[in-house]
Amino acid sequence: MARFTLPRDLYHGKGALEALKTFEGKKAMICVGGGSMKRFGFLDKAVAYLKEAGMEVHLFEGIEPDPSVETVMKGAAAMEQFQPDWIIAMGGGSPIDAAKAMWIKYEYPDITFEEMCKVFGIPKLRKKAHFCAISSTSGTATEVTAFSIITDYAKGIKYPIADFEITPDVAIVDPDLAETMPKKLVAHTGMDAMTHAIEAYVSTAHCDFTDPLALHAIKMIQHDLVESYNGNMAKRDSMHNAQCLAGMAFSNALLGIVHSMAHKTGAAFADYGAHIIHGAANAMYLPKVIAYNAKVPAAAERYAQIADFMQLGGETQQEKIHLLIAYLRGMNDALNIPHCIAHYGTDSYPTEQGFVPEDVFLARLPEIAKNAIGDACTGSNPRQPSQEEMEQLLKCCYYDTEVDF
Repeated sequence: MARFTLPRDLYHGKGALEALKTFEGKKAMICVGGGSMKRFGFLDKAVAYLKEAGMEVHLFEGIEPDPSVETVMKGAAAMEQFQPDWIIAMGGGSPIDAAKAMWIKYEYPDITFEEMCKVFGIPKLRKKAHFCAISSTSGTATEVTAFSIITDYAKGIKYPIADFEITPDVAIVDPDLAETMPKKLVAHTGMDAMTHAIEAYVSTAHCDFTDPLALHAIKMIQHDLVESYNGNMAKRDSMHNAQCLAGMAFSNALLGIVHSMAHKTGAAFADYGAHIIHGAANAMYLPKVIAYNAKVPAAAERYAQIADFMQLGGETQQEKIHLLIAYLRGMNDALNIPHCIAHYGTDSYPTEQGFVPEDVFLARLPEIAKNAIGDACTGSNPRQPSQEEMEQLLKCCYYDTEVDF
């Protein structure tokens, strides 16, 4: 038996934020990030709509990119003090992911972060509060997923929390918010969405309910992402829907080792001045992982199906997979994303000399590979890597060399 879970309600289209005025409750806490939602007026609108619904509203502001365990604990303490019956998470993936983890801790004050990270092991929520997610970026799709990514900076590791309990009750997918994204964010979140859709389609947990969502998302991203990046706002609006469809697919079909590797390399070199931004990491690693997974016949067949759906051409299965890899690399070029860690600059743009020194990468490689294998996303990957294979694959992602194993 399998399970397919989505939010109870999804409000979409321009002006969908107004749905907040229909919510029923006494107290709402809004969790937000660094200020863009306030700067563009969306936070004030959300507060006004909730007050119109008769609620007392409290703000928890300043959630950082790649939210920390410490931020989660502070937010949960604020919730414990305010006692909201609605948690409204607003902004990019970071504030929504953080608020999901805060929600768990608010409902179960004695739970530890380690216990939260037990895959599909969260106890029943909604005893104290319901959860609404309002996404301002077009990539993570955390507004419809059963996942949250929290960073333990002491260990330099990003941990996925995975459980259908943290799937939001309500998702608001309003393209007005996405139109405020800076260009670099459009690129990174867009390739995150493409990775979600492709990994969901080849995952060992894919099914008849997830496949159409994944394929349609891939087609939309193919048609819309680069033009959205170049300032076409109609395409930007369309991408906001596409990433949500990709999220619906992967939340139920799960992901693969592109995400495992991105999770475990993202903060691994923070002491050298930068993170490898999640969407950019996915974009760099995806072509390599396709080449690695395609050694498995079932995965090769599904990658070829994706290439056919994208109308990339090719006669043989191998030609189709090669064309898919080449197309994705071309998208990275169009979006100004590097092809490998060695050329990844502190600003995330391609550079001759990246911020991660070769000797540091090689010294940390065995531990990163071990952590990637242990990541929650690895289990549904179509090919299970050994320690040696994962190290080889990460080297290919560092040097941009061919995957021939």
